[in-house]
Amino acid sequence: MLEKLKISFKQNLKGDPVIWILVLLLSFISILVVYSATGTLAYKYMKNPENYLINHTLLLFLGLGAMWLTHNVNFKYFSRISRILLLLSVPLLMYTFLKGATLNEASRWIIIPIINKSFQPSDLASLALITSLASMLSKRQQNIQDFKSALIPMLIWCGVICGLIALTNLSSALLLFLTCMLIMFIGRVPVKYLAMLVLVGALAGVTALQLGVRKGTAISRWENFKESLSDPTQLGFQAFNSRIAIANGKIFGKGPGQSIQRNMLPHPYSDFVFAIIIEEYGMLGGIVVVGLYLILLYRGMRAVYQSEQPFGGLLSAGLSFAIVFQALVNMGVVVGLGPVTGLPLPLVSMGGTSILFTGIALGMIQSITRADSYGGQSVQSKVTTKTATA
Repeated sequence: MLEKLKISFKQNLKGDPVIWILVLLLSFISILVVYSATGTLAYKYMKNPENYLINHTLLLFLGLGAMWLTHNVNFKYFSRISRILLLLSVPLLMYTFLKGATLNEASRWIIIPIINKSFQPSDLASLALITSLASMLSKRQQNIQDFKSALIPMLIWCGVICGLIALTNLSSALLLFLTCMLIMFIGRVPVKYLAMLVLVGALAGVTALQLGVRKGTAISRWENFKESLSDPTQLGFQAFNSRIAIANGKIFGKGPGQSIQRNMLPHPYSDFVFAIIIEEYGMLGGIVVVGLYLILLYRGMRAVYQSEQPFGGLLSAGLSFAIVFQALVNMGVVVGLGPVTGLPLPLVSMGGTSILFTGIALGMIQSITRADSYGGQSVQSKVTTKTATA
């Protein structure tokens, strides 16, 4: 029986087996913690807690299904459709800013008619930009020093997409901008051009901050964070209750389903789900979750050195960094290392669009690892070889 299961696993789940295991472990943790954290939400809306458990589990299966379907696609096709998705993202982001639905005190969603479900265009735009940027860099390696033909299109797209996202979601825009910088650095873009990207990002960010809907929130959260560094009594309501949850957890935690602060924290099932993990499973549980994400980053970044094609390595690096850095930012906020943001914990927080696009991104990484022989040249060496040959 076990042998048949092992054979079926190898036949249907290809790519890096460690990544599959990590995704399944994080999904299992998500089910446990979200079920515990949605008790207050169920009471507030007079619903059965099992309803949220079933819905969240179905969403996780949807994300896993998207990952499985995507990993069966040759990663070269992602380059072909990324530009179309990038062009589609612009009007979607503009519509979100002008007429987007407000959920959890933020206007980041579009309500899809008929099915009446929310959709966050910034997730689509981020995935499209990362893929397009990796594609453009891989095609321009031999003339990467040509600012006009090689760099200007990339700078413009980074500025436009990050600026549009920043109108409604500043933290996601900043994360995407840093990911773009990483991809361009790995893609051998000269430092002087990276400095120009910083300038473009700064201009787009300032403009978005002035025109967007989150200026007041961003400034107040940053000021509260600075004040709390010198005076812990100035902690905001969310940060204060998050610290209590961490203190309650101690080393081994209070046990599954025993969280107290889930009744106090706003959105303990999404933005502050890591606080519930620590309260119920202790610092050891928190360390395990951090370790899972770091291993995921390591496995995803391996493709930078082992992918046989620059596009695959650049894409895997960008997607891995985006997922794991978002997780580290979320966890850092919970433990007091940064101001409060609205970033969910990938694969763990309750949500729809986030889980779906995280699954697609992980499927793209697995498509790359599936195609690679784990012995090829690195992106850097392959680029150098091609340049020398030319």
